[in-house]
Amino acid sequence: MTAARQHSASFTRTLASAEQTMVLTEIIALAIDSFRANKVRFALTALGMVMGSASVILVVTIGLTGKQYAVNYIQGIGANMITADYPGGDNGNPDYLTKDDLTAVVDRVPGITGASPMLQMHDRISFGDGNVKDVLVLGVSPQYRDIRNLVVLAGRFFDDQDSINHSKVAVVTVPFAKSLFGSADAAVNKTFSVKGIPFTIIGIFKERVDTYGQMEIATQTILIPYSVARYFTGTDVVKQLFFSVRDFGDVPRARNAIARAIQSRHRPNSVYDVQENAALLTTVEKIANILTLVLLLVSAVTLAVSGVGIMNIMLATVRSRIREIGIRKAVGATYREIQLQFLTEAVLISLSGGAIGTLLGLAVPLSVRFFLPASLIPISPWSVVISLGTAMLVGILFGTVPATRAAQMDPVEALKYE
Repeated sequence: MTAARQHSASFTRTLASAEQTMVLTEIIALAIDSFRANKVRFALTALGMVMGSASVILVVTIGLTGKQYAVNYIQGIGANMITADYPGGDNGNPDYLTKDDLTAVVDRVPGITGASPMLQMHDRISFGDGNVKDVLVLGVSPQYRDIRNLVVLAGRFFDDQDSINHSKVAVVTVPFAKSLFGSADAAVNKTFSVKGIPFTIIGIFKERVDTYGQMEIATQTILIPYSVARYFTGTDVVKQLFFSVRDFGDVPRARNAIARAIQSRHRPNSVYDVQENAALLTTVEKIANILTLVLLLVSAVTLAVSGVGIMNIMLATVRSRIREIGIRKAVGATYREIQLQFLTEAVLISLSGGAIGTLLGLAVPLSVRFFLPASLIPISPWSVVISLGTAMLVGILFGTVPATRAAQMDPVEALKYE
């Protein structure tokens, strides 16, 4: 007897499931027939969702592109770079950084992959025809090139052997080479004088990412070995210390360790600025994310307006199909079936517009990728999910009112409607 009951219950559930499938299939078919009968109304209603969904894709892409540009910019300067300098202000009793501070940091702080002191001087150099310019001279170590991500365009950068031998060699910026010798290539192996001492140009360099003079490198800049630059000052005092660490995630720890190592070698009241680009990178990413979110909220307004349009059109549709609703109820259609029919129509309109808008939104950045590297125009799959998910949500939210109104109609009154 128990087995018979279980078999009967199973059959009932299977039949109910089949009926639900048939009802859903019928509802979708009715919605499609309704769209075919009112193509212009359907197209105009979906147009708002097309624009809103496309704007979501484009906003996210623009936000990611701006974020990637900022990240590449900072990484080009040196995302793993840490700098230390002495701002002064010790009431006439300065406590400068020295070359020994660099050595102490390298010995005490693990994970340091590169380190360079920096001496800074200025000299006036004649470029001919009475044209004299103030030139920035920086004394650095060979590792400075990798720490600052410098690009050597011609010749080479000075190496450890040049430093050991105190070679009078220099690498110069492109503007300096062009001003003095006409071109970058022509400047290689040429000589010029710094404070009366002749130097041979062995290379031409530029920053991987132009910092427009906001960093230590200016337009007219000469780099010479620190071991040679030290003879101009006669002391171990340096302007700035540069470090790079192995892992980007290790930068904050290394920064704190460097600050402690430097501070331990100086007076307790002396203040030193130890800075990292990683913090700037994190800040830029946060700002980019906030701007993208704000733009997404603006796009959401477009979607909301489109939702109101869908609701108004569906209300008009319900009004024009009152007799149809009465006939369907008279032949046995339930409250749930009527509600689901009109809600399905609203969701299909919204989703159709969302799908078309998503494709159009993706078409723009994909087209741009034919002309620019793909890495510069990132496309997030989440933007597609957000676009289609929002389109469905708008259809449900703004389709519920007209669908409920249709389901609540009295069949007798609906049949009398002219």
